[in-house]
Amino acid sequence: MSYAVPPTRTAAVVRQLRNEIVTGELSPGTLIKDAELAQRLGVSITPVREAIAQLSVEGLIDIAPNRTRHVTRVTQKNALELIDVMSVLACAGFEWGVENLTATHVELMRQRQKEFVQALRGGNVLAASAAGADFSSIVILASGNRELQSMVDLVVARTMRILAMTAESDIWSTWIEGHDDILRLLDAGDAPGVLTRYRELFAEYRARVERELFD
Repeated sequence: MSYAVPPTRTAAVVRQLRNEIVTGELSPGTLIKDAELAQRLGVSITPVREAIAQLSVEGLIDIAPNRTRHVTRVTQKNALELIDVMSVLACAGFEWGVENLTATHVELMRQRQKEFVQALRGGNVLAASAAGADFSSIVILASGNRELQSMVDLVVARTMRILAMTAESDIWSTWIEGHDDILRLLDAGDAPGVLTRYRELFAEYRARVERELFD
């Protein structure tokens, strides 16, 4: 694939490799070779190396002391730790942002939920993950804390990998039902109930990942 008109070549390579890692096209443990990637993507070595550095920061690529690079492996331990971190960050955003939501915000959340469900039904894991992340980001951004959103963004791609691993399971139903509950609580003006349900949602998802995703 060639990127003739990317936002920047590095950004285009980051996006492509991130998507391939999230969907499993580049499987955990895959050796990353600069020259091969550059040839396949139709770019020079420099944006590939810059993209690898960015994806290392995001936790999607491991760089060993001898400078070899591999797609990060997903274990039960790091998956659960990641969910715990995401829960702390996202719930803080909900706590600070839920009182600032307007009718426009809620309508946007309703639209993202619709896109989330439609993407799942169509088997588009990337689109579903993006819509699901946007559902929460609307509330987090309403908190006015951009630094918090930046921290959330750093772990979103790794949580998307976990969701992609559950594409053939019923674990996604946890998010569908949870989002629907949150929208109903918002319509009822129950901000404390929204926060409680959001925290429960992460706890339910964590329990299901621990129980169902890993042997």
